Amino acid sequence: MDDIRAFGITGWKNSGKTTLMERLVTDICERGHTVSTLKHAHHNVDVDQPGKDSHRHRLAGAREVILASANRWALMHELRDQDEPPLEFLLSKLAPVDLVLVEGYKQHGIPKIEASVRPGSRPLLALDNSAIKAVAAGYQPEGLTVPVLDINDIPAIADFILARTGLAK
Repeated sequence: MDDIRAFGITGWKNSGKTTLMERLVTDICERGHTVSTLKHAHHNVDVDQPGKDSHRHRLAGAREVILASANRWALMHELRDQDEPPLEFLLSKLAPVDLVLVEGYKQHGIPKIEASVRPGSRPLLALDNSAIKAVAAGYQPEGLTVPVLDINDIPAIADFILARTGLAK
């Protein structure tokens, strides 16, 4: 992971992570950087559709299936009875870009920003997670030792990430 610039966006469910990711990708790409994303899901996710040929290939036992078209391609890898791969392994599968934004992975040591659109019933992760370098919030949380950024000030959040990853111009 030494040669991959990655920065995370994390938070509890419905904290604004995905909206923040989407807005950051747009902002950072508009600045001329190439960006990829990696999203961690805690539930059983399937990008394929039952009954389609590629789905049938997987059900038949194929370890990997590539679905390709003139517009995009996707590689699906079945873990079968293997453990979920570590973040570092997944990052190594991406084509080189300037920055990979990672959504989720609350407990991984990758530097990250916590999203929190409103005070919730759960305490902020930043209170006891040293990998969280700032909180992007829609309110003013108290008791934090990390900077608090306005969740709607996307250029400032992008500046923070780009400075931390050595991409600031």
